[in-house]
This record gives sequence, C-alpha cells and structure tokens, in this order.
Amino acid sequence: MNALKLKPIAIDTYKENVAYLHRDCDIYQSQGFQALNKIEVYTESTDTQTAHAQVFATLNVADGKCIIAPGEIGLSEQVFKQFNQPEGTLVKVRHATQPQSLSYVHRKISGDRLEYPEYLEIIQDINANRYSKIEITAYLVGCAESEMDRDEVLYLTQAMINTGQRIDWNGSMVADKHCIGGIPGNRTSMLIMPIVATYGLLMPKTSSRAITSPAGSADTMEALAKVELDISELKKIVKKHGGCLAWGGTAKLAPVDDILITVERPLSMDSPGQMVASILSKKVAAGVTHLIIDIPVGPTAKMHSYSKATKLRKLFEYVGDSLGLHLEVIMTDGKQPIGSGVGPNLEARDIMNVLENTPNASQHLREKALQLSGRIIEFDAKVRAGQGYAIARDILESGRALEKFNAIIDAQGRNPNPLTFGTLTYDVPAPKTGTVTAINNFIVAHIARLAGAPIDKASGLFIHKKVGDRVVQGEALYTIYAEFEADFVFAKEAAALDSGVEVHAE
Repeated sequence: MNALKLKPIAIDTYKENVAYLHRDCDIYQSQGFQALNKIEVYTESTDTQTAHAQVFATLNVADGKCIIAPGEIGLSEQVFKQFNQPEGTLVKVRHATQPQSLSYVHRKISGDRLEYPEYLEIIQDINANRYSKIEITAYLVGCAESEMDRDEVLYLTQAMINTGQRIDWNGSMVADKHCIGGIPGNRTSMLIMPIVATYGLLMPKTSSRAITSPAGSADTMEALAKVELDISELKKIVKKHGGCLAWGGTAKLAPVDDILITVERPLSMDSPGQMVASILSKKVAAGVTHLIIDIPVGPTAKMHSYSKATKLRKLFEYVGDSLGLHLEVIMTDGKQPIGSGVGPNLEARDIMNVLENTPNASQHLREKALQLSGRIIEFDAKVRAGQGYAIARDILESGRALEKFNAIIDAQGRNPNPLTFGTLTYDVPAPKTGTVTAINNFIVAHIARLAGAPIDKASGLFIHKKVGDRVVQGEALYTIYAEFEADFVFAKEAAALDSGVEVHAE
C-alpha cells in the first residue's frame, strides 16, 4: 500500500505535532518506523501547478483499531489543522530529514557563538514543527548553559520577530509595560493598560501565559474575558478603545516564543537571554514603540541582587536600542508578593477591587500600578516629569479606568461565569506571635502551583499578612484554595514543611 487515508484524532497534544499509525500498517512495518520517530506526512499532486502539502510530526504507534486502522494515518488536532486537508485524503509518509539547524544546536551546546542566519534557521525549523520537544529542550539548555552574548540575544530576538506577523499602527506612539516575572500577585499590567488607554496612549498589551509562576497576565485576564484574539480583532479593539490585553499566541506574534514556553514551563527554565528575546520579540511584533521593563529585585526574586539586575538591564537596553525601541528599565522592590491574591481568579479579584476603589483593595498593588502608569504617561512630551503619577491617580480614582476596563472586557468578549474560588480551603497559621519579617516569593508561588494554579483558575492563595504586619499565634498568614483533593493535600503538606513566611517573635 503506497498511500494512507487521513484521519483526524481528537487529542490535544498541546503545541506538539503527533501522528498515529497502527502497528499492523504495511508502511509502518516496511519502512522501519519506530515510535517517536520524526516523520513527514505529505500529498502528491498530479497538477504541476499545485504544490504538495506537507507537515512534520512525531510518530506514535497504536495497537488498538479503535484509535487508527492499519490503512490510515491519524493526526492530532493541532497538526490536522496545520495540514489543512480533508478527512479521507490519500497521503504518503516518510522519515523526516533531520534539520541542518540541529548541527548549530550541537555547536551551541559545545559553547560556540552563533550568527543571525543560524538562529534564524533554528527558529524557522522550530516554527515548522521540525524539532521534537527533546530537541527544543537541547536548544534551550545549550543557550542557557553556554550563555549568549548580547549580539546573539539580538540575533535571536530578530529571528523570532521575523518568523511571525507584525502590527503597524501607522506612526502612532504605542506604549507597553512588561515585568520579567517571579513575583506572585504582580498583576500591574491589568491596571496600567486601562489607565494609559484612558489617558489617550495606545496600549495593545500582549502577554504570555505563566511559565514558572501561578499566573501570567493572560491567565488572569482570561478569568474575566476572552484573550485569544487574532490580529484583526486585536487591532479593531485597540483602535476603538485604546487598549487590550490578549494572549500573544493566537495573534501569531513571534509564535516560536509560545512553542518554547511549552518546554520551559515544565522545566522551570527562564534564562536571561531567552527572557529578553521572548519579551522584546513580542513587543516589537505588536508594534510597540515605547516600553517600560519592570525588574523586581529581592532575595527570592528572579534577580537576587542589584548587580545582577543591572547586568540584565544593560542587556535589555542594548537589544531594545538596536531594535529602535524607546525602552526604560525600572528596578522595583521584589522582597514579597505584590497583591493579596496568587492564582488567576484571586488575582482578578484584586484587580477589580483596585479599579473599583474598594476599601479592601491591595494598596501595594495600587501604588505600584500608579507609579508605572505615571512613567508611561510621561512618555508623552506634553507631560512634565513627575506629573504622570497625579494624572494616573486621577484616572483611577474618578472611575474612568474601571469604565475603560469594562468596555475592553466587553469588546474582547466578557467571561459570563462569575469569579469562583477553590472549595477546599485551609488557613496556614502563624507559628508564633510577632511581626512578619520576610515572605519567600518562590515558596509562595510553588504552594499556589501545587494547589492547582494556573491550570485551575480557581486555585491559589490569598495572603492575609505582609512584611511588617503583626500576627498572633494561630492567626492565618494566608489561605490555600484548591479544587481537587490531591492538589489540596500537596499544597497543605508543602506549607506545613515551610510556609514561606518568616515571623519574628516579640
């Protein structure tokens, strides 16, 4: 049998192309295929004017005919959509040729320096799904362990920009802000965006989902509104309302970044070079002209010291300047979580409390958002240095930021479901009476992830006591929220071993 019938397999393989053959398939047995081989699935056109269709996928082998018959080849949801051929199409399959760019990855692992054409070829092959997850891991580890010099980071950023779509805002000033992450509850972008848009600057905020944290801005915004917007939807909303907050993956802005994140997330990898390329490629592709980078510094932040933060700031500035960005890096206090909620729904509630000017709103979150909003507003030449904060505060306190945010939520597609929180709850008690002297960001984030965040949006933590607060023995330091018993037990056990909160006895 020379050809196989195409069949869609209703399995979400999450950013990985997977094909399925039956073990008794003649082609499987005659071609020497093995499970996890990289294969090419293609059509042969008799019309010389029509190019044949092709996709690359990782092979899985099935023994049960309930999944795939011997005369068929199945494609998972993602790759079937990419192939764009109807069910039943006769296709052929062969071993995929190993990408030439893998030799560059091997060189990088050995410590060699790569040039722009080599990074471009690697990124193009990853974008074409010619790399397996193992090969992507090798690339990421090679770049992290051998490090990249500043020109390599620039080459990688340019390659990521040039393999996706770009938005042109016709000469308008386009502002944005991005935090390098690592601080739970740091959802300032969701406050800054409506404040800046109300002022009159464009802010098409594109965010990634969480990599190592319990929630990214896109995860938290998704608790309130649709975030998977294509470029036409995104542009329409921003032109009408001045801002949006969308997931960058659907808009195909620097799309390889989202593929890399699927590997970085389970490995908890976030190397400086990849971080800078990830952030700046997304911003340039989104048409941003003026950008604030927030680098929190603290004992349990990603940047433990100001010397390391300064090194990262210089890398951001070099790459940003080379790309024509007006970029300003601000180092902020990263000693503890910013808001009270940790996890998508809990952080969304924090956002709404600040926008609604409620008495129980997190003042830490509110103040940081106003400071950063003011700096962005001061990008406008009409605003003198120091005036931006007062303008931002007036926009927030007047209720205009809330009105703008609700209009953007409706434009993106409001989530009809009210915010819910995990039904399994546990108050982590203070071990003694005294004062909270430190909160470990890493441990707090880890416990929130064990509880189910960000996959389960209702899970996470709510922090009752911050650094400097007085506590009584047995009083709740924070509350764990979980939806599933196993997650709940894991989070409680971790908190019992180390709550992440230090209390100095009176």
